[in-house]
Amino acid sequence: MPARASEAIVLRTYPFQEADLIVSFLARDAGKLRGVARRARRPKSRFGAGLERLSHVNMFYFQRENRELVNLDSCDLIASPFSLASEYTTGVALDYMAEVSEQLLPPAEPSERFFRLLLAVLEHLRARHAAGAWEAVSYFSLWAVRLSGFLPELRVRAESRAVAEEMLRTPISKLTAREWKRETAADLRRFLIRKIEEHIERKLVTVPILETA
Repeated sequence: MPARASEAIVLRTYPFQEADLIVSFLARDAGKLRGVARRARRPKSRFGAGLERLSHVNMFYFQRENRELVNLDSCDLIASPFSLASEYTTGVALDYMAEVSEQLLPPAEPSERFFRLLLAVLEHLRARHAAGAWEAVSYFSLWAVRLSGFLPELRVRAESRAVAEEMLRTPISKLTAREWKRETAADLRRFLIRKIEEHIERKLVTVPILETA
């Protein structure tokens, strides 16, 4: 059972037994995986703060053939979302992106572009904090549906369609400067969220919270 090391982004964790966690993470080279982190809930865990949602880490794990869950050994933290989580708006944005990624990504299917999308949006949020939250959410939502293969015809207002067209050809860090508020391209974002929910056949938990942020 050879050890593997992958650059990864943590998507979600679930309590498991007394001191363990089930961890869902997006590995850059292996796609979305789930694994057991033994004793991760203990104070002196070797995982430290590396299992917070949307932490960027180097994940070390063992993978058995024909086993759904991998065994997580440890992780080295590359970049933490802690500073973003301390602000309410950016914290909700992180929850939304983690939930959408968890629901849209198929298991064990490499997605280098989705991995780079998350890294780009997280870097943008670190640079702009709450001022860039709605810009990041809109950009992420549009590219998430495109990379998942079901970007529909954009039946939205001309203004929002123009924003979408720019986001599809321009990196998030180079978008046209504008005042990004909840109302900026709101119809585009609602349209995309509705399509995401149709695709996954469930309501996203974070959407009502996001709309009140």
